[in-house]
Amino acid sequence: MDTNLVRRIGFAVVAIPVAFGLIWLGGWPLVAVVALVGLLGTRELFDLARRQRIEPAVEIGLITVLAFAPVAYLALSSVFNTWWVLLEGLYGGCLWLMGLLTWALWKRGPQDKPLSAVAVTLFGIVYAGLFPTFLIVIRHDGFGLRSGAGTALVFFPLIVTWICDTAAMFGGRIFKGPKLAPTVSPGKTRSGAICGVVGGIAVAPLYGLLAFQPVGLIVPIWKLLLCAGVWSVIGQLGDLAESLFKREAGLKDSSNLIPGHGGVLDRFDSLYFVLPTAVALYKLLGIQ
Repeated sequence: MDTNLVRRIGFAVVAIPVAFGLIWLGGWPLVAVVALVGLLGTRELFDLARRQRIEPAVEIGLITVLAFAPVAYLALSSVFNTWWVLLEGLYGGCLWLMGLLTWALWKRGPQDKPLSAVAVTLFGIVYAGLFPTFLIVIRHDGFGLRSGAGTALVFFPLIVTWICDTAAMFGGRIFKGPKLAPTVSPGKTRSGAICGVVGGIAVAPLYGLLAFQPVGLIVPIWKLLLCAGVWSVIGQLGDLAESLFKREAGLKDSSNLIPGHGGVLDRFDSLYFVLPTAVALYKLLGIQ
């Protein structure tokens, strides 16, 4: 067993129970952790841009990211009317972008790549800051504190993604074969990708039996399989997208923050795509 895999297992042994407790509890502790994840991921993405001599609006971006999770939680907890928050968010987003452009006009001359600076700032806060906030939406859309059902709904896409990643890694090592995306992620194979999808789909019925049914969630097996199949594919696309950014910056990992995993971007690469998709599928299929 290689050293990196040992570190991954050691980290998972500690992180999974902590994550379960936080998600089950919900509320402001979970909001704080999701906001921190968004903050760290956005900072890592900004660092990738800096390696290419693009200087985003770091302070504006990080402060903005910290607001996403609290606003989502308040919007879902009936403190505010959700539709009012969405409408005001559209106006607020326009004003925020005007402010960012004003910052570029003030701080970035034509020689300082102002378009790139604005684009990276906007992309960074949406990709690394806003996408993780959908975990709050899944957990608290209809569920309060200490909710087993809310926890089960959050962990379904997480478990599918983790199983998919693991099955893809071991499947690729065993079966090898043609590369999936050699210029982006040379270690990934098509056989590994197929094994990942099969593994993600295979765990879905078991999860429904062991996690959903005990908390009173009755989800037809075809819905479980459909969700798992979509997440297994879309998660691997998210993984490749993040690898593309690192390849451009000439890095293997986005940082060394998490033992065996690299940085926050490396750990959440698949989930950046999976979490928003999970919200959409839950709504579309009437699961939540």
